[in-house]
Formats: sequence, C-alpha cells, structure tokens
Amino acid sequence: MPVSPARTPQSLTGLLPLLRPYRGRMALAVLFLLGAAAATLFFPIALRTLIDRGMAAGPGERLVALREHFLLLFAVAVALGLFSACRFYLVSWLGERVTADLRNAVYAHVLEQSPAFFEATQTGEVLSRLTTDTTLVQTVVGSSFSLGLRNLVMGLGALGMLVVTHPYVMTQVLLVVVLVILPAMLFGRRVRRLSRASQDRVADSSAIAAEVLNAIPVVQSYAAEQREATRFERATESAFRTGVRRTRARAALVAFVIIANAGLMLWGLYEGTQAVLRGTLTAGQLGQAALYVGIFAGAVAVLGEVYGDLLRAAGATERLMELLSARSPVTSPAEPIAPPAPLAGSSVRFESVRFHYPSRPLTAALDDFSLAIAPGETVALVGPSGAGKTTVFQLMLRFYDPQQGRIVIDGAPVQSLQLQALRGRIGLVPQEPVIFSASALENIRYGRPDASEEEVHAAARGAFADAFIRALPEGYGTFLGERGVRLSGGQRQRIAIARAMLKNPPLLLLDEATSALDAESERMVQAALESAMRDRTTLVIAHRLATVQKADRIVVLDHGKIVEVGRHEELMSAGGVYARLAGLQFMS
Repeated sequence: MPVSPARTPQSLTGLLPLLRPYRGRMALAVLFLLGAAAATLFFPIALRTLIDRGMAAGPGERLVALREHFLLLFAVAVALGLFSACRFYLVSWLGERVTADLRNAVYAHVLEQSPAFFEATQTGEVLSRLTTDTTLVQTVVGSSFSLGLRNLVMGLGALGMLVVTHPYVMTQVLLVVVLVILPAMLFGRRVRRLSRASQDRVADSSAIAAEVLNAIPVVQSYAAEQREATRFERATESAFRTGVRRTRARAALVAFVIIANAGLMLWGLYEGTQAVLRGTLTAGQLGQAALYVGIFAGAVAVLGEVYGDLLRAAGATERLMELLSARSPVTSPAEPIAPPAPLAGSSVRFESVRFHYPSRPLTAALDDFSLAIAPGETVALVGPSGAGKTTVFQLMLRFYDPQQGRIVIDGAPVQSLQLQALRGRIGLVPQEPVIFSASALENIRYGRPDASEEEVHAAARGAFADAFIRALPEGYGTFLGERGVRLSGGQRQRIAIARAMLKNPPLLLLDEATSALDAESERMVQAALESAMRDRTTLVIAHRLATVQKADRIVVLDHGKIVEVGRHEELMSAGGVYARLAGLQFMS
C-alpha cells in the first residue's frame, strides 16, 4: 500500500460522511458544550460579584450576601456538571458509533476487492488499520475533538470577556498567543509525520504476526520459532524507535505550550496586581481577569494537546481512507443482464482469452485460450504446474478480467452479469479447503445460509461426511476450531464438498477436490462427486490423472495454451504431453 505524503489535520474531513447521519446528536452535543463553556465563563463574573459586593456588604448583611453568592456559584457548578455530563455521553456515543461504522465500511469494502489487491497488501496491514487506526479515530471523535472545541469556545470567550473588561490586557495576550501558536504548529508538523511513520511500523509488525500465526505448523516443523520471534522483535523495535521519536517531539510540544502558557498567566497576574496598586482595578476585577487569563491559558494548553491527537488521528484517517479509496478492477456492471436459467448445467465458452496477472505483467498465464463446454459436460483440465489450470477457474469466477478475449456463460458475457449472480451459479471446491471458526453445521450451511438442517445433513451424506460428523463430540454442533484444526485433511475436504453440494449450482469447479483424501475416502468422495456432477457442468483440475479418466473430455494445458484435447484413451495413444504425464505417474 503506497504511503501518502504528509498532510494536515484536514485529512480528518474524510470522516464527514460518517458523521453526517448523526447531525442531530452532534447539534445536541454542541448545545451542551456551549452550555458548559458558558457556565465556565460565568464563574469569574460570579467570583467578582462575591468579592466586590459580598465582601463589601455591611456586617449585618454580609452573611446573607455571601450565602447568596455562594449559592450562585454552586448553581453555576451544577449547570457545568450537568452540561458536561450530557456532552460527554453524546460525544462518547458518537465516537463509538462512528468507529463501528468506519470499521464496518472498511471491512465491507476490503471484502469486495479483487485478489490483485491482496497481492500488494498484507492481511496484517489491513487488520492493523481496522484496529489500531480506528481506535485513534475513536479517541478523536469521542473525546479529543469535543474537548478541543470546548476549549476553543472557552478560549475565545475568555478573550471576548477580556476585550470587554480589560482591552489593554487582551491586546498583549493576543500578541503572546501568536508567539505560542506559530512554534506549536511547526512542532505539530513533525509530530504528524512521525505519527504516520509510527502507525506504519506497528502495521508491519502486525503483518508479520498474522502471517506467522497462520503458518504455525510450518514454522514449528522447521524449528523456526526463535527466528520468527527475532524477526518480530526487529519489527517491534523499529516501531518502538519511531514511537519514541514521535513521543519526544510531542513532549517538546507539550513542554513549550505549558511553559509559554504559565508565562502568559503569570504575566497577566503581574499586570493585574500593578493595576490594583495603581487603583485602576478592584480586587474582584483582578480575580476576574486572572481567571479569564487562566481559562485562556488552560484552553491554549489543552488545544496544544488536542492538536497532537488530531495530527495522530489524521495519519490514521489517511490510512483508512486509502483502503476506502481502493477500487477493485472487477465490478458489477451498471445495468447487469439476467441470463436464462440453465436446464442441465451451464454452457461455458472461452473466446481467444489472453491474461496475465498484475504481479507478473510480462508472463501470460493464458495465451489465446479458446474452449467451448456444453451444458452437462464434464471437462478435466490437466497439465504441469503453472500451465494455467487454476487461472481458468479464477477468470470464470471473475476474480480477474482477461486483457483480451471474453468468457461467456449461458450465452451472457461474464462482465455483463452481476458479480453475485455470476458467482451464485458456480460452486467451487478448492484444493485447500477453508473451514471457518464455527460448527460443522454452519460450515456446510455456508454454501446456502437459508438451508434447513435436513438439507445440510443430506449434503453431508452425499459427500460421505455425515458419519464422521456425527461421531464428533457434539455432532453437527461441534466447533471445528480455527481453520478446522480439529479435523483431518480428508475430513476438511469432505466438509468443503458438502458445502458445494448444498449450494447446488449449475456449474461445478473441482480444484484437486480429492487430493487430501486417502484411497478409501477418495473412492467414496469420487462416487459422491460423480453423483453430484449429474445434470450440471463440471470442470475438474487434477494432477492425479487417475481421477479424470472418466471425463467427457480432457483438456491438456502447457504454458497457458491448449496443446491437446480428447479422451483418456485417445490422448494416451497420441503419445503427447498427456501420455508423458500419465507415464510418469503410473510408473511412480
């Protein structure tokens, strides 16, 4: 995933479409925020009144006056507490809601990307953005932004009150503020760049962890635990060093803002005491001015902190927006057509197809590939590794689009069909079956989520999976573990076959569907597959040629081209590529 150049907190504007549906709650939160800010700004006025009027009252009236002014201060405190609590709840709700919406949007968008996207983007990188980056966004939306807006209002309000009561002090305060903000912005840019770099380094370590944890058996079989731990440690150390540089820059920013604001506040107090000594200010006015200067200084300090959070969240937002801006080259047409319903399997036609993978633009995976398959026909694709067999399946499923030629299913070019409709007509049994972290029942039902339990059981019986599933501790309700670790390879394959049979598609793609089975299981599943292949079109990829001898046709590929077509006996007598492959296998 390319790294974008450094930008400003304006990157956060990418969140506006997610915030827009909650305008009502945002307006209410702003209303409570303004109420809390107004209560805070009223505090110095109440304090001035307490000092100048309450303390100046006569001995008999002072107790009553003080009581009234303290009750006024308490009422202001109650209003401040209630407004702040309501604001906190609303902005926290917004943070949680927007973060959930953002995660859902990014995840759903990533699921729609073509395999070309995942050739260039590691899964761990995507997971890092879904977790770490969205958490940073939640901090900003649910806390920092509201805090910053509140302090901005209070800072401006304090300045406004200083304009009314002490214009000379306000003018000098503004001058000092300029001297504080300009260096803070320079610090902020460096924090912004380092924040993005830190998040990228954390994503690197997440990518390594995701890759290794998904390959634990291989790692342990090569005794590579220490090697992988060292590699992960190097990545985390890199993230740590980048994080330290970011923290150092942010610490310098915090120190500068605090020291500058302390100087601002002390200067304001000094000027006020001089005015009291000159008789131009009352003690109450001094207290009021000191509080307003203090409110303003505190607001500036908090805004400096919030600015750092905004910079960090801007980097996270950029990374998330990069994912959301990624566009799959494979999409449904604006006006898809509906092909006729197949009667006895789908017809398939490849017309002069040429295709190369995006990661290998100079090597054609298929070159001038033309093939017509009749409804209900069983066609086997054989050939050496890298000949293009799996590519045929991927193009039929529109994981990719060919650079030249076209593919037609049931009389309709695949690019004119809605993706879900196209893939709904195809059942795939991959060479490496995928088992989800769910029960056996739900794994099979993945092929058709609305299927009844009896239909699931029937599909399992057809794939010869019913017996071993019922022997599991909880039968069909047994949790199969992550990636089906509780099952053998043959059992996982039969679950995948049952899933495809439950889907009951007119076009069935079998990619080495029996490769993980022992001889006995292979015979059972082969019989089940032969039953499943009736009344539907089937394409079979097989390196073990014994499994394709009953196919209606065998298509032999080599370097992306069709070199032979025929039945087993015909190809054996021809003495070509197929005969050579068969001879090697049967001799071994």
